[in-house]
Amino acid sequence: MSRKNDETRIRILKSALGLFETCAGAEVRMSDIAKQAGISRQALYLHFPARSGLLIAAARYVDEIKGIDARLLGSRNAATGIDRLNAFIEEWGNYIPEIYGVGKAFIAMKDSDEAVAAAWDDRMQAVRHGCAAAIKALKTDGMLSADYSVKRATDILWTIVSVGNWEQLTIECGWSQKKYVEAVQRLAARSLLENPIRPSACD
Repeated sequence: MSRKNDETRIRILKSALGLFETCAGAEVRMSDIAKQAGISRQALYLHFPARSGLLIAAARYVDEIKGIDARLLGSRNAATGIDRLNAFIEEWGNYIPEIYGVGKAFIAMKDSDEAVAAAWDDRMQAVRHGCAAAIKALKTDGMLSADYSVKRATDILWTIVSVGNWEQLTIECGWSQKKYVEAVQRLAARSLLENPIRPSACD
């Protein structure tokens, strides 16, 4: 891909993300994105023949520009399963507020827009992959509760760290990020470990 094409592609992705954040759940059409990017619809379709492909690329671009891979190194390089679990919860939990604007727009539209649903599912499956890696590390260490298979435990952790739960606790209930992360780490440990350490109660 030429430098000019690469620059145009990035402009398209930024335009799409900007529209999703400002349109408050209203439909964002390909023509809207093309206009925002300052190109024709024909030029837009040369880069992204399908709307679903554009939205998936836009959602992945958020992770790219915010350096999610570098942020997750702590969990990926953790020496033990419990360290990986705690690091993943902290890294992902502190990343949620940075993507919340776009995420909220995707959530608002996904039930009525198949392309948006595909883009959101693509990113949430990436989160599930991170959950599964942490659970497998616990299993390898012999720390995963015998009550759950790896799949079932992954389901539970994926639910615990969902954007909706973060929204409920931090925005609706007014919790700080620090309190949120610590509470989710304790909840995950008590739910998933065979012999969880019981930390002292907090406020």
